[in-house]
Amino acid sequence: MNQPELIKVITGLRRSGKSVMLELIRRELLAQGIPESSMLVYNFEDMSLRDLKDPEILHDHLKAKIGSIKGRTYLFLDEIQELDNWEACVNSLRVNSDVDIYITGSNAKMLVGEYATLLAGRYIEIRIYPFSFKEYRTAVFEKTPGLSDQEVFRLYLRQGGMPFLATLGLNEADAKQYLRDIYASVVIKDIMKRNSFRDVDLLDRIIMYVLANTGKTFSATSIAKFFKSEKRTVASETILNYLKACEEAYLFVKTNCLDIPGKKMLQVNGKYYVADHGLREAVYGYNERDIELILESMVCMELLRRGYKVSTGRVGGREIDFVAKRDEECVYIQVCYLLAGVGIIEREFRIFYNIPDNFPKYVVSMDELNLSRDGIQHRNIREFLTADYW
Repeated sequence: MNQPELIKVITGLRRSGKSVMLELIRRELLAQGIPESSMLVYNFEDMSLRDLKDPEILHDHLKAKIGSIKGRTYLFLDEIQELDNWEACVNSLRVNSDVDIYITGSNAKMLVGEYATLLAGRYIEIRIYPFSFKEYRTAVFEKTPGLSDQEVFRLYLRQGGMPFLATLGLNEADAKQYLRDIYASVVIKDIMKRNSFRDVDLLDRIIMYVLANTGKTFSATSIAKFFKSEKRTVASETILNYLKACEEAYLFVKTNCLDIPGKKMLQVNGKYYVADHGLREAVYGYNERDIELILESMVCMELLRRGYKVSTGRVGGREIDFVAKRDEECVYIQVCYLLAGVGIIEREFRIFYNIPDNFPKYVVSMDELNLSRDGIQHRNIREFLTADYW
């Protein structure tokens, strides 16, 4: 038998395109000459597979199927988090069979814990994000080629990047209902059920607080104080547990604060960004009113898509929106809505004067004119998000 392959684990927010990616990988293998008869495909959201959700039964079933295939088997397991203790089953197949395994999951928690240690060092994670603006624009132009770049961006601002939306055309009512359905599914299946939470009203209130304060610094204590002002007492520890569960379901991403001169993380409150701003519009609203927060969220997610580790920066008592690092690269980014006036221009550019290194520094806004100065680059948000490199 050949050396066991690393398991390929495709993760990300529910409905962000993991199953499509799994199918694209399968098609690529077919194009390379792998026969379809060597492939086994299972989607565990399919109720017809309910009898296979016991890991021992699933193991015996797959072992028999693999044994009937000549040569290497290619195994595709979609939404694997629907099974308890799936890790032992998958690891046994990896070790004892000639099999190449691809799995998807909508919860980061499936890769931690007692059973997940069986896979430590034996898998690679491939993170899938909702469409970038560049991907969304390509899909919309194929559907409605007459739109301008500005019109497509305004659609993206409201609808976000969930891939299926491109097939709905420009019907915003349908798009909002689709996004609300995704939100409900994430809350119920990937957060409530996965963590055995019972207070759905509390979870919804916490999520709404984070959506309202996307990109702002706050703590579990500040949320607890807000709830107290509304005559509801909630322990900070409980709020932290709910926030962590939202991160594990890929609904939010959190950035910590980096002291740039000291090159160390600070023990201060972080920021949360919503993985898809279309979900925010659908369940909370006000994306166009809070446009600066949404632009910041777009930039954060684009940095993560490109493989950067993202932090908020602190220098000279002031805050830089993003310090993004990837290998030996570093990029500093300030995001604002419009550079409307000398005072705002001075504020957004001046903070970079306190950073002595020569890594790229950007101010990103909705302005169409290029206002670059003093070696600091200014970019229109659409241009920045679609640039091949920075």
